[in-house]
Amino acid sequence: MKVSFHGHSVVKVEAQSKTILFDPYISENGNTDLDAENVHADIILLTHGHNDHVGDTVEIAKRCDSQIIAPFELATYLGNKGLNAHPMYIGGSHTFDFGTVKLTQAFHGSSYTEEDGSIVYTGMPTGILLTIEGKTIYHMGDTGLFSDLKMIGEQNSIDLAFVPIGDNFTMGPEDGLLAAEWIKAKQVVPIHYNTFELIEQDGKGFADQVRPGKGKALEPGEAIEL
Repeated sequence: MKVSFHGHSVVKVEAQSKTILFDPYISENGNTDLDAENVHADIILLTHGHNDHVGDTVEIAKRCDSQIIAPFELATYLGNKGLNAHPMYIGGSHTFDFGTVKLTQAFHGSSYTEEDGSIVYTGMPTGILLTIEGKTIYHMGDTGLFSDLKMIGEQNSIDLAFVPIGDNFTMGPEDGLLAAEWIKAKQVVPIHYNTFELIEQDGKGFADQVRPGKGKALEPGEAIEL
């Protein structure tokens, strides 16, 4: 299985003969190696409705006939655009033909800003646990630190976690290190940083301090084999 990082919170998983994209914020992302017009996705997993996470979902899903998996209100919003969207909610899990998806809590907001400036409520923000080919990947989405991360770590054997460290909108590096400790992931990759000036951070410095697992700061396009 190949798992790659593509700037901001964009993660790609290639397994089970499927390509899975988390939060495909691409065309307006100056810190990615992907091209929104050419990237392929069989599955799109969305943590919440902010524009820098929904990103190019609509265009990619229309071109690739992707299945979208998202929190209920966001899935409904995208389904109303004629897309194939499967709704879920926090605490719920579902087994698909490629693996099992479970949504977790995340402490953040979730809304989509239309081109005219109007805001659409898109439900609660989430993290996503993806279990595929016997491995569990945890994309924490956008969140602050919360103590139930300890429970998530106790209930799941997490092989790889993507942890936001940008600060201001999410956890910063110090809280991210605590989160990494609490979820007990074997490997931890920082996300949601250096896309904008306001969230500039030292990803390698964070990764070097991760305990008890192994931290690794990935450059856009760099991958890990699980």
